[in-house]
Amino acid sequence: MAEKVLKLPKYGESARLDKWLWAARIFKTRSLAADACKNGRVTIGGTTVKPSHTIKAGDVINVRKPPITYSFKVLACIETRVGAKLIPQVYENVTEKKQYEILEMSRISGFVDRQRGTGRPTKKDRRQMDDFTEAAMFGFDDYDDDDWDDDDE
Repeated sequence: MAEKVLKLPKYGESARLDKWLWAARIFKTRSLAADACKNGRVTIGGTTVKPSHTIKAGDVINVRKPPITYSFKVLACIETRVGAKLIPQVYENVTEKKQYEILEMSRISGFVDRQRGTGRPTKKDRRQMDDFTEAAMFGFDDYDDDDWDDDDE
């Protein structure tokens, strides 16, 4: 049984950076790719580049998506989006192992080890805060209707 070989659509020797980032599925939309370039989160050779920068095969693109920086080596210059199965023919992920360790550390230290009292209050905490603020607004905790009649005497 012959294995089915997937081929990339026609591609050239160069491509716009923002189109390539979108076509290679690094960003969900071309607008997000262009914004990342404009905000200095995409570098080539250590220098920030504009979305219209022309890339060629062999370039190494660094994309900073906090908390880590991904590195991709361009294998094919495409400007049309391709299926996920064709991605290994478009770029090679050359991100350092250290970056993935940082990602794992931030993932572990996220909400798992959240200290009590930090972050968003629980439903119980919110009810306690509401009770406290109500008592502070009226100036007393509990009142009886009988106390109001004492002034009439």
